[in-house]
Amino acid sequence: MNHWLFDLGNSRLKCATLQVDGTLGRVEALGHDEAGFIAALDATVPPRAELGAAVACLASVASPALTAAVVEWLTTRFACISIARTQPAMAGVRIAYDEPARMGVDRFLALLAARARAPQAWLVAGVGTALTIDLLASDGRHMGGRIGPSPRLMREALHRAAVQLPAEGGGYVEFARGTEDALASGCEGAAAGLVERSLLHARAVLGHAPALLLHGGGADVLRPLLPESVMASSLVLEGLAQWARAGIPA
Repeated sequence: MNHWLFDLGNSRLKCATLQVDGTLGRVEALGHDEAGFIAALDATVPPRAELGAAVACLASVASPALTAAVVEWLTTRFACISIARTQPAMAGVRIAYDEPARMGVDRFLALLAARARAPQAWLVAGVGTALTIDLLASDGRHMGGRIGPSPRLMREALHRAAVQLPAEGGGYVEFARGTEDALASGCEGAAAGLVERSLLHARAVLGHAPALLLHGGGADVLRPLLPESVMASSLVLEGLAQWARAGIPA
C-alpha cells in the first residue's frame, strides 16, 4: 500500500513517501508559519484522484489547532489517516515512562528509527525548539531521557529578557571577543555540554559508550561540537516508516 509520511513540528512540516524498499522518498520541508503553507501543501501532494488508496501517516507535536487544520487538509487527499501515538512497546523498543502516552511522539518515533538502523545502544539527541535526549539500550529498552532548550530557544529567551542581546548571529569560538560570538558560543556550548554529560552517564549506566545520533532542524549547529555523532536529518520520518510498516489502524 502507498504511504505518505508527515512530521508536523513546531516550526515546519516534513513529508515524504515510503518507498517499496522501505526507504524514504524525497523529503520536503514546509514552514507552517508562512502565509503560503496550505498552497505549498497543495503543490507538494498530488490530488486525491492520483493518490488512489494511499494512506497518510501523521506525527505531530504542534498545537492542537494546527494539528486539526493539517488533519482536515489531509482528508481532502487521503481516504485513510493514521495518527502516530507513543506506545508502551513497539518494533523492539520498550518505553521507560511510567505513562508512555505522555512522552512526545517525535521522541518515540526517533527511538523506533534508531532501533531499525541497528540493534545497538544509542543516545538519540533531537535539536528543534527543544533539545531532547534519550538513551536506548542495545536490547531495545528506553532508559529515559532529558528535555532542555535548544540553542535557538536560548538565544530567543535571552533576547526577550534583554533586547540588546541579538537573537541570532555569531559563531562558536571557545573564548569569544564579541557579543554575538559569545552568545553563539554560550548557547551552542550549553547544548553540546548537556549531550556530552548524557554520553558520560550513559557509559556509566550501560558499561559502554552508546553511539550518538543527532537529528532535527538545529542538529547541524551542534554537529561540529560533537564530531563522533551520526547525522540523521529525517529520523522522525524514518520512525513513521516503522509505524506505517506495523500497520497501525487508521
